[in-house]
Amino acid sequence: MKKKALSLLLACAMTFSLAACGGKGGETEAPAADNAETEAPAEAGNDAEAGDDAEAPAASDGAVIKIGGIGPTTGGASAYGIAVQRGMEIAVEEINGAGGIGGVQIELNFQDDEHDPEKSVNAYNTLKDWGMQVLIGSVTSNPCIAVAEQTYNDNMFQLTPSGTAVKCVQYDNAFRMCFSDPNQGLESAKYIGENGLATKVAVIYDSSDPYSVGIYEAFRAEAANQNIEIVSDAAFTADNRTDFSTAVQGAKNAGAELLYMPFYYTEASLVLAECSKQSYAPLFFGVDGMDGILSVENFDASLAEDLMYMAPFVANSDDEMVKSFVGKYQEKYGEIPNQFAADAYDCVYVVKAAMEEAGVTADMDASAICDALKTAMTSITFDGITGKGISWEASGEPNKAPLIVQIKGGEGVAL
Repeated sequence: MKKKALSLLLACAMTFSLAACGGKGGETEAPAADNAETEAPAEAGNDAEAGDDAEAPAASDGAVIKIGGIGPTTGGASAYGIAVQRGMEIAVEEINGAGGIGGVQIELNFQDDEHDPEKSVNAYNTLKDWGMQVLIGSVTSNPCIAVAEQTYNDNMFQLTPSGTAVKCVQYDNAFRMCFSDPNQGLESAKYIGENGLATKVAVIYDSSDPYSVGIYEAFRAEAANQNIEIVSDAAFTADNRTDFSTAVQGAKNAGAELLYMPFYYTEASLVLAECSKQSYAPLFFGVDGMDGILSVENFDASLAEDLMYMAPFVANSDDEMVKSFVGKYQEKYGEIPNQFAADAYDCVYVVKAAMEEAGVTADMDASAICDALKTAMTSITFDGITGKGISWEASGEPNKAPLIVQIKGGEGVAL
């Protein structure tokens, strides 16, 4: 099996610049089919009627391009999957309203995997039986790794909006929209060190999750270059992630000025609650999995005030494309979109751009489309709501600039 070199992945991390995360701008017109440089439009066309699967009307000759999606729409990580599904739905409605991909409408089918690798593979097989030609997913890392084995064997093009583990894109048919785990860990340590946030840091991480482990390992390696001492580290697992009293006590006793949390928002809400219980108030710093913490049921959102985390998107940006997307999302779903919705929205437009660059037609089978898109992905440059001038390496990694977001007054603000 053809695996990609990890050195390419780490090299991508060096292209990021926090200084590049200022205001966003750019044209808002949808690109012509023969233009490799593209961006998602700020204005939608006519909305297509869509149910949970956002199925678009077929073209007059019956041809459609079938895009599948997989993610958790139920269970503990459902905030991610629901956001991804909704972001994809808005993009599909806009593209179909503007004429589709090369004049052909998109048909979207999104399947729930409950953040479970086995169920994610089952969802993939369901979509394959349906006739899927391209996959956007899976949403979370462990399920994405499991599905990546299947897409590689089938030569199915896969673009994950948010699967950050290295193995999510280890094969040449797989690409990602988000930052990788090593990138997040590296940039987190650099930001903490270069801004003098703390010299004594405690880490709590999920040793059963490649997402969390990958970020922590990269963070630990870069901490040594940033005058950061890791004074306490505590691991939990999927079977033991409800009681953080010992881990918090260890961080407190070690005198940690900052608590680094490379894991998801559900567990983070429990950690913050435990810190409050123990009257421990360090700085809190997390990763993109933090996005969603303000929506945790029965969580005192004030405990997340001043929490910092890495993200590619903030909903209160002045960028016209972001404002348009946020407005449509709020009107349609009654809430503010998170970064997962934004990454998914961009994913659909990236697929459109790559298909138009490659001259993909609806009658091509999934394997032929995959072969075409492998080349096209390294040729396009994309302007979207999660970044401008984004390009992709053959390794599947995007070149894009990260943002550091801080919760202020109950919303995320870009630093």
